[in-house]
Amino acid sequence: MASQIKGPGIFLAQFLRDEEPYNNLENIGRWAAGLGYKGIQVPSWDTRVFDLDKAVDSQDYCDEVKGRLKEIGLEISDLSAHPLGQVLGIHPAYEVAFQPFYPEGLNDQARVEWATDGLKKAIVASERLGLTSVPVMSGGFAWHMVYPWPQRPDGLIDEAFRELHKRWRPILDLATDRGQFMSYELHPGSDVYDGATFEWFLDVADNHPAIGICYDPSHFVLQQLDYLAFVELYGDRIKSMHVKDAEFRPSGRVGVYGGYQPWSKRAGRFRSLGDGQVDFKRLFTLLTEKGYDGWAVLEWECCVKSPEQGAAEGAPFIAAHLIEATDIAFDDFCGAETDVERNRKILGLA
Repeated sequence: MASQIKGPGIFLAQFLRDEEPYNNLENIGRWAAGLGYKGIQVPSWDTRVFDLDKAVDSQDYCDEVKGRLKEIGLEISDLSAHPLGQVLGIHPAYEVAFQPFYPEGLNDQARVEWATDGLKKAIVASERLGLTSVPVMSGGFAWHMVYPWPQRPDGLIDEAFRELHKRWRPILDLATDRGQFMSYELHPGSDVYDGATFEWFLDVADNHPAIGICYDPSHFVLQQLDYLAFVELYGDRIKSMHVKDAEFRPSGRVGVYGGYQPWSKRAGRFRSLGDGQVDFKRLFTLLTEKGYDGWAVLEWECCVKSPEQGAAEGAPFIAAHLIEATDIAFDDFCGAETDVERNRKILGLA
């Protein structure tokens, strides 16, 4: 019996570099398959592994990419468009810091047009590849107001979410037309970063059917949000998943906000799988019970272990947590065929 959740998968973005075996799709694909991965999450913006423009124009290209990966023993889990979503909504305070995500020389209007075009291309390419979920970030305008000092004027956050929805709406509508979900990774730095802000976005978007979630428990550990209760609340919207561990160890010196410290000295740190505090056994159980049937994809961002060790340990870790969902009850052996009359006898009503 196969697992309901697919895996193990691996997000390629953090591993790509201009040296073998990490420099093109075939090389990094063979590397990943050799570690035991069955799927790869492909960064749509990195031409070393994927040509987004060619994918939009050519079904043959998409079929060729899938065919080459199949020969290696791999599938594409998702086509990621995280940076494009971030660029769709950038507060001026962050436009310089985020500049590596978009071409130089673009003002806000030009950035929105560029990001919208790229996100629409990712939707079409995802459909051509036979996929259904495009992981993204929401972008945002109000992140610098996350702490209510100075006091936020009435209506400020409502205005931020109205503008965010205005920019996303044509993309969401196209996603629906193409049978896709835009799966938002609830990520600090974006305006949609936890359950409350996700509900805010859903509300302003009239519960748009194309709005999904790229679930990553590590960001919730760092926020001290109950990542298991989150699955129970929003599991039906989870369409993609990053398997990433984290730990939160506050001290008398640093807490949730981190004191501007490097990752290694923050209270909240991303860790390699099994080295943090995420209860993956319970998490995979909840996702299975909620009916999640997408991929479990490693995203490596550990501040202690090397990417090579994190990737090597990640595939067997994920594989060990996949659940072959049962379709029978453990006590079926002592059951019996029944009918209304028998049931009434058992209840003393005959």
